[in-house]
Amino acid sequence: MSDPVSLPVPQPVAFRNIGLIGRPGKDAVNHTLDIIHQFLLAQGLNVLLDEETAHFADSSSLQVLSRRQMGETCDLVIVVGGDGSLLHAGRALARHHTPVLGVNRGRLGFLTDVSPQDVLEKLSAVLAGQYTLDRRFLLHVEIRRNNVPIYEEMALNDVVLHSGKAVHMIEFELEIDGHLVYHQHSDGLIIATPTGSTAYSLSGGGPIVFPGMDAIVLTPMHPHTLSSRPIVISGHSEIRIRIPHSVRVLPMVSPDGQSSISLEQDDVLLVRKHPFKLTLLHPPGYNFYAACRDKLGWNQEMIER
Repeated sequence: MSDPVSLPVPQPVAFRNIGLIGRPGKDAVNHTLDIIHQFLLAQGLNVLLDEETAHFADSSSLQVLSRRQMGETCDLVIVVGGDGSLLHAGRALARHHTPVLGVNRGRLGFLTDVSPQDVLEKLSAVLAGQYTLDRRFLLHVEIRRNNVPIYEEMALNDVVLHSGKAVHMIEFELEIDGHLVYHQHSDGLIIATPTGSTAYSLSGGGPIVFPGMDAIVLTPMHPHTLSSRPIVISGHSEIRIRIPHSVRVLPMVSPDGQSSISLEQDDVLLVRKHPFKLTLLHPPGYNFYAACRDKLGWNQEMIER
């Protein structure tokens, strides 16, 4: 029997240039930013901040970059805040494949999964090479008017078609891969990635989809029919929504809760998978089902009879 072949031991990726993103203004966010900043400096690492985050400290010695430059320069970006902060940063960083670690200073924190109380322990583990990478796909949003693209954006969570008004239904036609699905009257439609399935879509009655699934969820918002239900389709599908010429209420589109864009009669909204992916970094102990138990209150104790 021949001697076993000695394989090289994988070495952890060295994080030398680390970006720090947060929204200063809240004492809790400022406190966590300061703790992380001082910890990283003590490790001899190069810490870079975007322009908005740099306001948390009055120091001329801070290294400040734009979001675009941060994606080009950093080996790792740490986002302190809620899921909204990570969504905003993630759209800017996805094109650069920069790993993003989220520290939760918001409410649920499905994306920002590190607790502030554990942040130094988790960061130490990450810097020692103990982590997993989790790649999430985004949606590409395009509006065409007279067959000419007039708007493009990306979304990590969802694309929401809505009326923009409190009590008005909208009307639209939905096609998937060139096949007519339905002509619908409703308050709108939520088009969600697996990442976004635990956000607005979940509130609308949509299913929870495991983040690694290659799927897109279509969740109608208060449809004017009892038979219209959420649909889960292939992540490779192209979704086409046409606004009929006869509509009285012109709908709006909002990717990831950003500013809404107004649609006009005969406009076409196209949604499909974006070529970029966001790379989330999880420290040891992360588990999607555990996150659901914690964030959604699944972990209720059994009541003894």
